[in-house]
Amino acid sequence: MKKTTIVLHSGDSDKLMSALIIGNGALAMGGEASIYFTFWGLNRLKKGMLAKGPLSKMNLVGLGAWAMRMRMKQKNVASPERLLNDFKVLGGRILACEMTMEIMGIKKEDLREDLVDEWGAVGMYINDSQDAGLTLFI
Repeated sequence: MKKTTIVLHSGDSDKLMSALIIGNGALAMGGEASIYFTFWGLNRLKKGMLAKGPLSKMNLVGLGAWAMRMRMKQKNVASPERLLNDFKVLGGRILACEMTMEIMGIKKEDLREDLVDEWGAVGMYINDSQDAGLTLFI
């Protein structure tokens, strides 16, 4: 596998975890990987927001997300922070959508700038994904 590109459109915890697990899997198999954070997915790069967020189903006013975090801890599943750290250490790239930032009133200083490798619009993502063997929209 040469390259995996992922568009993370959702800010739901389970979808963030899926993107990070798939990205780490691609990197562990010797490929390249990038995640393009856009719209509600971009909110997860805000300072203090990586581990926060609802589930896409069964959120139950936050109780579902809490129960899922407890279950993941019991099963020794890595946290979003750990998965993102591993993703970066393995050479994964984080791309942040500037158009989303403008629309949603997000400033660079609102985000964890230490995580973002590149800031840009959809052209940046399209350029990054042109030679990808796998492209996912989450």
